[in-house]
Amino acid sequence: MKKIQHTAFYLAHNSDKDWLLKQIMYGGELDFPFSLSGLAGEIFSNKTLQYFIDEEMRHDHFEIATGRNNSLATSSSGEQRKALLSYIIAKKPAYIIIDNVFESLDKETRQSIFTQLNELSASTLFVQVFNRKSELLPFVDIIYSIEGTAMVQRQDQVSFLAQLNIKGSDNFVGTIPPPLNHYEPQTVPLVSMKNVSVQFDGRPILQNISWEINAGEFWQLAGPNGSGKSTLLSLVTGNSPKGYGQDLVIFGHRKGSGETVWELKKKIGYFTPSMTLQFERQDSIEQMVISGFFDSVGLYIKPSDSQVQLARDWLSLIGMYQDKNRPFRMFPAGHQRMILIARAMIKHPPLLILDEPTSGLDDDMATLFTGLINKIALETNTSILYVSHKEETGLLPRQIFELFPTDNGSIGKIQK
Repeated sequence: MKKIQHTAFYLAHNSDKDWLLKQIMYGGELDFPFSLSGLAGEIFSNKTLQYFIDEEMRHDHFEIATGRNNSLATSSSGEQRKALLSYIIAKKPAYIIIDNVFESLDKETRQSIFTQLNELSASTLFVQVFNRKSELLPFVDIIYSIEGTAMVQRQDQVSFLAQLNIKGSDNFVGTIPPPLNHYEPQTVPLVSMKNVSVQFDGRPILQNISWEINAGEFWQLAGPNGSGKSTLLSLVTGNSPKGYGQDLVIFGHRKGSGETVWELKKKIGYFTPSMTLQFERQDSIEQMVISGFFDSVGLYIKPSDSQVQLARDWLSLIGMYQDKNRPFRMFPAGHQRMILIARAMIKHPPLLILDEPTSGLDDDMATLFTGLINKIALETNTSILYVSHKEETGLLPRQIFELFPTDNGSIGKIQK
């Protein structure tokens, strides 16, 4: 029996993934050692997953079963991905295109999915699309490096891993620009919770969580998929009604004592990769950063000269001043995220929350991004809460608050 030749595509941050997937599916501009023409196959991707979630939300059509019999929409990232993979495998396709299959997954879930893929590789053709070298499947034979809409190099696995060099993180010249106005020094914890527990529909999520975030601290919130990180994060931001009646104090105000969510949000800089989808206008990146002064999507107020200059100082820091008049939506994902961090930090908020910020980035951009976060932690008084299930290479949090699932809800422990 002829051995199946599996292929992978390593994407740089400026690559056009939609273009690449069309090339893989239908051919055309690039010469591949395989043809999918006439074969019945499946695509494992965020877009595929979102399609089934939308079907649930809009039409109450539940085609994919999860391990806990939850809907996809209410399941963790790990549960969603395992359920989608099981659904695809059950269809016995001739090939599977897997796009960033390990994104946002904890170690245990990664191993579970890897085992499934490895067993299936003897009978099913895999075409992997990835942007982290650590996620390259070991049974892949040929790797193509893609930049923009061009194939840069074809290699075998050994030569690819040997030649892939990740750049350093010391790419920022100068210091963090100071704010125009300073918040009053916070003498009490920014966030304080004591013995906080959360349930949803009788199912325990968090159990007796006690935690404080003080001014100038750099925390990572860690834990496996489904451990309650998002639930805990919603308590910190004031978004969750589950905080009422509990010993939860945010910026000196007990939850439910009269403060509004909007008053809390003025003191919080927040970033998650999905935020880039909110900015589909033609605003320039300079306008984008300036809009951080007004917490608006778009710029509707004429800024002062000092506000414009501060935005330009931030763009200079991240090496994008020369592109200040280009539309935000024209930049690749990694650069968009750097711009949104500058937008979030232009007022030096007391608390900066980063929710899985490097998800989907290639190795170079992830290294650059973590370098910027380390610099903010070192040079400002802003407290940082970095939310992720994994340790990002080069990231230097001073303390880690980790969630550990139990039958009665996750418990939390300070790791260092």
